[in-house]
Amino acid sequence: MPPTSARAETGTTEVVNPATGQVLTTVPSLGTDDVDRAIAVAAAAYESWRHVAPGDRARLLRAFAAAVDAHRDELADLEVSNAGHVIGNARWEAGNVRDVLEFYAAAPERHSGRQIPVPGGIDLTFYEPLGVVGIIVPWNFPMAIAGWGFAPALAAGNTVVLKPAELTPLSALRIGELALEAGLPEGVLQILPGKGSVVGQRFVTHGAVRKLCFTGSTEVGRTIMAGCAEQIKRVTLELGGKSANIVFADADIELAAARAPYGVFDNAGQDCCARSRILVQRTVYERFMALLEPAVAGVRVGDPTLASTEMGPLISPGHLASVASFVPEDAPVACRGACPEGPGNWFAPTVLAPVGPTDRAATEEIFGPVVVVIPFEDEADAVRLANDTPYGLSGSLWTRDVGRALRVARAVETGTLSVNSHSSVRYWTPFGGAKQSGIGRELGPDALHAFSDVKNVFISSE
Repeated sequence: MPPTSARAETGTTEVVNPATGQVLTTVPSLGTDDVDRAIAVAAAAYESWRHVAPGDRARLLRAFAAAVDAHRDELADLEVSNAGHVIGNARWEAGNVRDVLEFYAAAPERHSGRQIPVPGGIDLTFYEPLGVVGIIVPWNFPMAIAGWGFAPALAAGNTVVLKPAELTPLSALRIGELALEAGLPEGVLQILPGKGSVVGQRFVTHGAVRKLCFTGSTEVGRTIMAGCAEQIKRVTLELGGKSANIVFADADIELAAARAPYGVFDNAGQDCCARSRILVQRTVYERFMALLEPAVAGVRVGDPTLASTEMGPLISPGHLASVASFVPEDAPVACRGACPEGPGNWFAPTVLAPVGPTDRAATEEIFGPVVVVIPFEDEADAVRLANDTPYGLSGSLWTRDVGRALRVARAVETGTLSVNSHSSVRYWTPFGGAKQSGIGRELGPDALHAFSDVKNVFISSE
């Protein structure tokens, strides 16, 4: 939560329900002085937090996880009303914050260094925390992505200042309150709402912020990386994507077609991992398209508070206009689902075909419920098309041939890939991008390394 002395120099921001267009509340939009005070509080808290005994730090993180679990329904409701997530997804996301905290609660007592054989003495390594970590969270998965950053950072002994997206601050603000209620000391985790150009930029320029984690567009990530370079500040960047869903002729075509909509239309396509390019082997292209149409029509779009709803609205009118620009009146729409009319930022699931591999919809990140379908000839052609993008975040391939699965998975330039599945993220495995989709890895057993320095100590025995 904002420091108690915070003063909203730049006023307040209205928080809007994207399904209805109604204003939910207003939150402070902090100024530079507010951010500087919060960072000073975090730096002071770091001096004691880093020395909390590993077992005690673990207990506090478990208490934090328990507090999140006890308020899971409340957090899910906030995500439905603020981000437009369907209730089933929002409940999973609240549970994911709990699970990630529990996973990294086990880390403080296991974050051990090594003894390296050397002549003339003993050589030891230690993992030391970095200090204050700044985390900038996007609006598409505001609750889960926050947890992916602050849980390992806190477990490693750092303190955290976290900026939620201007559009979706509510779940992060509540989580900040729960951290204090669970017993985390003041200043260890602070949530600072405000503009990226103010709060986020100050994370970049402030010398006491030793590391920055950013999830968002490649364009903004490039700017952040350049700013951090001036201080040689560590960064983890999870950026854009244009992932491919590759369907080979030997796959279970019925299953691949049935699952394809959920690889791109989940969260209304507002997902960096969305498989927004479906590459289908030409010999089964027509059959796949015939099966895809009813699968798209079957996606239930509507009121995100209903358990039966599978896709909700887009986040804002501006983003709705951006997504719609990829589907002009003369667009080659192969099939389309349905969506509500009236208030709210609604856009129907849309399939574009035929589309050339260099068309705008096939090359740019749409970040909405629009997918292109492109045929390919053989394995080499599939790999060529999949890699013909500056991005490399995720992807899928469908085949019954284990050898092909391994060959293609290794050949596609991406940080994460699933075979006969659209899964991208598991908190116990590493996640991150290749090429312009990012730098570094989040989650998994090694995440604490990203929030630590290795210190080498030699003790002479002579």
